[in-house]
Amino acid sequence: MKKLFACLVMAVSSFSSHAFAAPACTDFVPDGQFPKLTNARMAPKTRMLCYSDFVVLHSGVTHGPLWSAEHLTRDHLDAAKDMTRTNRFFEDDRLPAGEGATLADYKRSGFDRGHMSPAGNRWNPQAMAESFSLANIVPQNRENNQRLWAHIETAVRKLASKYGDAYVVTGPLFSGAQLQTIGASRVLVPTQIFKVVYVPSQQLAFAIVADNTTADRYDVRSVRDLEAQSGIAFPGIPANVAAQTKVAFNGHAFAVKKWGW
Repeated sequence: MKKLFACLVMAVSSFSSHAFAAPACTDFVPDGQFPKLTNARMAPKTRMLCYSDFVVLHSGVTHGPLWSAEHLTRDHLDAAKDMTRTNRFFEDDRLPAGEGATLADYKRSGFDRGHMSPAGNRWNPQAMAESFSLANIVPQNRENNQRLWAHIETAVRKLASKYGDAYVVTGPLFSGAQLQTIGASRVLVPTQIFKVVYVPSQQLAFAIVADNTTADRYDVRSVRDLEAQSGIAFPGIPANVAAQTKVAFNGHAFAVKKWGW
């Protein structure tokens, strides 16, 4: 598993959403283009929430994020190493009643509150505090969150630091006719979790997909393949880069020779 990961490199308690800074949300996505929903069934009750260090498209149907986008830079990731994790989860009061998850939904649910834009990437106290918004959280298998996915997040940080910056979009996937829910809000539990990584300086993009289970494995595929599965398009990634194939990402000769992972 460590070898596989190498291939990828391969606040405050009184904090209120009214105190959020108002950055240019387009700074968090390549070419200023947000991910676009191509599946119309996902569109109802969606709201974009801009935070100081990432941006979320929230769904009032799933009661969580459909995607969370961030721009990782070497300087910010260096600063993030000195940050203290706050662990103060909160309900974002910008969401209408009934659309967001509640703290009570996760209590005794058996699932971790899994960050989409990770706390480990946040580089100042405001960004750290904001990352614990439930609008940035999905019900995640505990072992997946604390082991496999944590290693993936670390590997992506190393990749962004190595090449200077990377755009990252993370979100849930829901497959199957009968989906599990938690809490009185009936928060949908993802069947899988994805992460799209785009490194502009290398014209490199790929998607990581892992089952939301204890399974100790993940798939690496092209962004175009993920678009077909997820109903989400990533227009800020050049078409030829998004179409790079799964074989190229998983082929050790290509990865090691071209990218030095």
